[in-house]
Amino acid sequence: MAAPTITLSNVQKIPVLGLGTWQGGDDPSSVEQAIRDAVDAGYRHFDCAFIYGNEKEIGKAIREKIDEGVVKREDLFITTKLWNVFHKREDVVPACIKSVKNFGLDYVDLYLVHWPMAFTGNADCLWPVDKDGNPLCGDEDYLDTWRGMEECVKLGLTKSIGLSNFNSQQIQRVLSVATIKPVMNQIECHPRLNQKKLQKFCAERGIAITAYSPFGSPLRPWAKPDEPQVSALESPEILKLGKKYGKTPAQIILRYLIDIGTIPIPKSSSKERIEQNISIFDFKLTPEEIASIDALDRGMRVVAPELFMKHKDYPFNIEF
Repeated sequence: MAAPTITLSNVQKIPVLGLGTWQGGDDPSSVEQAIRDAVDAGYRHFDCAFIYGNEKEIGKAIREKIDEGVVKREDLFITTKLWNVFHKREDVVPACIKSVKNFGLDYVDLYLVHWPMAFTGNADCLWPVDKDGNPLCGDEDYLDTWRGMEECVKLGLTKSIGLSNFNSQQIQRVLSVATIKPVMNQIECHPRLNQKKLQKFCAERGIAITAYSPFGSPLRPWAKPDEPQVSALESPEILKLGKKYGKTPAQIILRYLIDIGTIPIPKSSSKERIEQNISIFDFKLTPEEIASIDALDRGMRVVAPELFMKHKDYPFNIEF
């Protein structure tokens, strides 16, 4: 079952569910097989990033499925992201070209600025740090980065451009200079952090929302033993709805995120879960049920890198 699509502000269509590929870089064969399984299950939207280190493996699997005739390139929506060390305007186009070549494709469908913060490194040093392990922050203005992003569209390297992890003030700054407007802001979004205020802000400006970490990233490697539980997978409200609809807690959460207008990108390497995660288009939650999940929001953010907090463009120092 393929996911339905919505139309972005530039009239490009994007499936309302995608497969996330973060954490796939440690086992290239695993991510390759996940892509194959996902295409077979009906996925047409794949969320990637240069820093994940697996664009080549993802591209290999995608090209195999195209060659097999299972899917056509024009049926797919491929997103990837500009990493922090490439924020200089003159570095953006070469970075995009590198990603497109990694996939072995002619273009990507959406290219995002991964974070508003610039680093001082380069292609040989993606995580530049000082002797104490602190990141070496660059002072590039993401408005200059955005001008490079616009060049990527003009050159045909990507059909759409957007943002990731940008707050409302940063988005407004980009909009104030953009000749090609961002169509997307990809943000952490799950029942414990439903981002309603930022969603509304973006919707009013024609910017769609991709929801990453839709389950609260329960397997995140940086979780501390004494941290409160962020995932809502075990919450009574979710379990009750799962029983009513005959769905897993994960399926209920994904349906919720779609019903509130976001585009979730769950990550999995399990064929069974990949198939389960897309089997959510045979039911819809009622407004009352959506409200019951809304009430689970606690403003609990799991992706808030402490190493970035001193950067001038760290995005999480304001409410939204």
